[in-house]
Amino acid sequence: MFTPEQREQLRDSLISAARQDTRIVAAALTGSAALGRQDEWSDIDLALSVARDADYQQVVADWTDRMTGHDVVTHLDMPLGDALFRVFLLRNTLQVDLSFWPEAEFGATGPKFRLLFGAAEEQEQVRPPAAEWLIGMGWLYALHARSSIARGRVWQAGYMINGMREQAFALACLRYELPAVQARGTDDLPAEVTASFSGTLVRSLDSAELHRAFAATAEALLAEAVLADPDLADRIGATLRELAAVGAG
Repeated sequence: MFTPEQREQLRDSLISAARQDTRIVAAALTGSAALGRQDEWSDIDLALSVARDADYQQVVADWTDRMTGHDVVTHLDMPLGDALFRVFLLRNTLQVDLSFWPEAEFGATGPKFRLLFGAAEEQEQVRPPAAEWLIGMGWLYALHARSSIARGRVWQAGYMINGMREQAFALACLRYELPAVQARGTDDLPAEVTASFSGTLVRSLDSAELHRAFAATAEALLAEAVLADPDLADRIGATLRELAAVGAG
């Protein structure tokens, strides 16, 4: 397990290297550190702006080589448009996210961005998911939950019910102006809100329990849908409850 001191030493080393690399024209902290909210479990998030005249692929390769000196176990690439997030896993369990941005696209797309040096271009802010889309994903998961239970595919059924609950939680996060992706805002919801979801948990894979959790999750989804989009909730309400009722009892 890494220590906060080890994390800070590595982050400072990477920032220093970025300042010395003439192909890197700007850098910023992202993630929790950008807001001063890191704790002992936080990872390293560093965004790098690659100069227009630099060989982008060579910069990525050189920085990957640099990271191998820090006992990297493996890495994962997550492209985002013309940018690349290369996520490194170190043997001591520290996660290091290095993102490489074309100079023209380097800038804040949300609040978790603190410029360290260089200049940032004004960028369009990332918007939270639309309530209509979350509700749509909820009823789509519900359709597959129904068919999975009917087919006796209990693990798939549990997955689909969990997916429904994720959409309902995301709707609640939107309502309280909290981050609505990857459950980032869920633990900051009021206790009475999260408590209302306790019945949606799948406690076993027997048929009766799957039906019970399915029905409870459908009601939780509808409750949030009513608050987010009453007209849409009214249109899907009866159909969603019918999905959850098929085969129950």
